[in-house]
Amino acid sequence: MIRRDFLKATSLLTVGAVGALAGCAPKAKSESAESGAQAPDSNVHKALGLQIYTLGPELYVGDLSANFKRIKDMGIDNLELAGYNPADSKIGGVDMMEFKQKAEDAGLKIVSSHVNPPQLFAGVAGKENKGSDGIFSASMKDAIMESWKKIAEDHAKLGVQYVVEPMMPILGSEEAVKSFCEILNSAGDIVKAAGMQFGYHNHNMEFARVVPGGKQAVLGTIFDRREGTQIYDLFLANTDPEKVCFEMDVYWTVMGQNDPVEYLQKAKDRIKMLHIKDRMVLGQSGMMNFENIFNQFYANGLQYFYIEIEDINSGKQFERLQASVDYLNKAPFVK
Repeated sequence: MIRRDFLKATSLLTVGAVGALAGCAPKAKSESAESGAQAPDSNVHKALGLQIYTLGPELYVGDLSANFKRIKDMGIDNLELAGYNPADSKIGGVDMMEFKQKAEDAGLKIVSSHVNPPQLFAGVAGKENKGSDGIFSASMKDAIMESWKKIAEDHAKLGVQYVVEPMMPILGSEEAVKSFCEILNSAGDIVKAAGMQFGYHNHNMEFARVVPGGKQAVLGTIFDRREGTQIYDLFLANTDPEKVCFEMDVYWTVMGQNDPVEYLQKAKDRIKMLHIKDRMVLGQSGMMNFENIFNQFYANGLQYFYIEIEDINSGKQFERLQASVDYLNKAPFVK
């Protein structure tokens, strides 16, 4: 499943509603130093992370080693992977151990990895059968867990600390959500046994609401009367803290009409990492209160966050990444 298609299919938000939640309508700005970013203080080194999905195909254009060095020279230390394929143990078409070596040679540490087992989006819980009840059969669970065993084995070799499920299938009822939570708990068992932590990363659709016996999750605005329970809250309640942690994408949380700081406070023992994201370049839109987010991040004693920027086929992702790094280096609230 292509992520952008899934997001388009499930999101019912409007820009106006998000602006109301954030307290500020988005502003159009250029993607260069116009964002207000200034040259970083060369005497201060901040521990920045990158979700490599950000760079899309640009990461693999030309020499991969040179591109890793370019990332490191920006001031980034930590990587979160995307693009791992359990069928051939490659990352973006590159042998995973070769990928690891090239990253490490550049001084980069691979901390985390986003992985979707292929079987998760097939069958009754998949997009192609939206009218199904979304309940995972025993055979589906078995197939998904076999995939997770291979994923865990490979990622133990990569030496990562976290393996993260980056999105959910379509879930239309409270029962379907709880069925998926069983999948998450079982995956957590496998990943934990291999010496790593298993996590879940949200988009906006996790803040849709479901009811028992429902047919479709409803993602409204803050002005709507909404029944049921948010899927994210059901995830927190029905996954085992010893098996499943959470990586909060702060931008998608706001797009889901929720406050990331509130979740960092009430689920501080569950949320272990963040995706730091804006509409595009960090700090340009006026939609994200990064200062409050980072203050709570550090108050919780957290270590890892990853820059992520969408529109990965723009041909301008390295430029956008540099502007985002400059913004974080300038920001006094980022350590």
